[in-house]
Amino acid sequence: MGHPAILTVDDDPAVSRAIARDLRRRYGDQYRILRASSAAEALEALKELKLRGGRVAVMLADYRMPHVNGIEFLEQAMDLFPNARRALLTAYADTDAAIQAINVVDVDHYLLKPWDPPEEKLYPVLDALLDAWLATGDREMEDIRVVGHRWSEPSYEIRDFLARNLVPYKWLGADESEGRRLLEAAGVGPEAIPLVVTTDGRTFAQPTTTEVAEAVGLSTAPGRDFYDLIIVGGGPAGLGAAVYGASEGLRTLLVERRAVGGQAGQSSRIENYLGFPDGISGAQLTDRARRQAGKFSAEVLTTRDVTGLRQDGSARTLTFADGGEVSAHSIVLATGVAYRPLVADGIAELTGSGIYYGSASTEGPSCAGTDVYIVGGANSAGQAALFFSRYARTVTLLVRGDSLEASMSYYLIQQLNKIENIRVRTRCEVVGAQGNGHLEAITICDSKEGRNTTVECGYLFVFIGAEPRTDWLGTTVARDERGFVRTGPDLLQNGTRPKGWDRERDPFYLECSVPGIFAAGDVRANSVKRVASAVGEGAMAVTLVHRYLEAQ
Repeated sequence: MGHPAILTVDDDPAVSRAIARDLRRRYGDQYRILRASSAAEALEALKELKLRGGRVAVMLADYRMPHVNGIEFLEQAMDLFPNARRALLTAYADTDAAIQAINVVDVDHYLLKPWDPPEEKLYPVLDALLDAWLATGDREMEDIRVVGHRWSEPSYEIRDFLARNLVPYKWLGADESEGRRLLEAAGVGPEAIPLVVTTDGRTFAQPTTTEVAEAVGLSTAPGRDFYDLIIVGGGPAGLGAAVYGASEGLRTLLVERRAVGGQAGQSSRIENYLGFPDGISGAQLTDRARRQAGKFSAEVLTTRDVTGLRQDGSARTLTFADGGEVSAHSIVLATGVAYRPLVADGIAELTGSGIYYGSASTEGPSCAGTDVYIVGGANSAGQAALFFSRYARTVTLLVRGDSLEASMSYYLIQQLNKIENIRVRTRCEVVGAQGNGHLEAITICDSKEGRNTTVECGYLFVFIGAEPRTDWLGTTVARDERGFVRTGPDLLQNGTRPKGWDRERDPFYLECSVPGIFAAGDVRANSVKRVASAVGEGAMAVTLVHRYLEAQ
């Protein structure tokens, strides 16, 4: 089919001709410029392209069209070319609809009429959309395949790793015909699962996440030995620091042990983040932030576990679990927090086989028609309840406290109250789990009734408390009794600076007990545990890094 296409749809002939003209002038030598006068005409063109093996890079649709508006068209067009970038052409009066489209339909951008001069108002937007499409690739072909067992913890780990890193894959049961054929072709039996088969035919039996990351093209090794800034942790705080650090010219490296996005990346819907009135999924927000960091040339490493931090003169050096090292002028600790393990009989044995920490969105369709239980009373548990209520027969929130009001946002409580198949049980705890190979039942202690009951349960999702993973820091930086990193004013005792402090100034607000090392987001002692505040602290940390570097 030759060049990929840029499709524009507008029912106004003059506007249609004008935008096609401007697109051809800039992109005609590398892309086919297609225009349609209605959504129906555009969908027919897309269907024909699909049948003939064509590719679509960008779709630009006018909002106000008869019969089917631009948002509705883009929703239908996504089914044919899900990887094409999408933009809405709208008048100023319709900007609310455009913002809704960005959040609900995952439209990438909107353009206001008129777009003159195109060099300022049209081409920069299209350039960014095309760069994003080229960076992610056109994945219309079959993606990598994972063969495993439904209740296998290693199989779940691989699926969850791919999903959280936004890598498309096809899941095949080892007992399905296609799964058996792949095992046979790889020369292994069911005992070798999970089996990962890449698009170029390479097979990996029982691979590590690092092997999978390398196989699917994720970066696992730093490009240089020394940076201006290294960020440990790829949640909202880390991504915020990466975007601001790289955009301001710092040689920036972000190191993540599992998947960028952190706990926020697992959220099915974040509805109180500024600028997204209709909410946005954690995966969408993570994808945009990661692409934004990449746009500014920040390096992102996955599956690298940091195990040590030390001072080397003016440098700060990180040690990896495999013995490798990388250094920088400054470090931002943004490792966030982890869900605290649920301690009860049978829980550890069935984790990954019906019991999961976090939302585990890959399990959503498998929950169809089942009774799901969620342990926890904070926002993450509430968002998970809303998500699983779409699939499960019932969803029960088990809350240790007397109510949700003390731990969950008001808007989420209101939403939960409106969904018939969600119920909330307060003053309840899980004290046991039973099952043969996978979860089949849980035992609940109801302190209101003063008794234990055992109920059938196929899926249990745990969201209890949070604790920082900071043991690897040792005594390098000061931490509080729970392991959270102390910064700024919290380091001063009666006006005295921390032991070993070698500067003629107090620590900056986000600076740790070692100059040049900063902490941002949930890992920081006394921080506000919200996505917006984490992003803000990540950005603030970069400003303080600049102040630190200027004084060196």
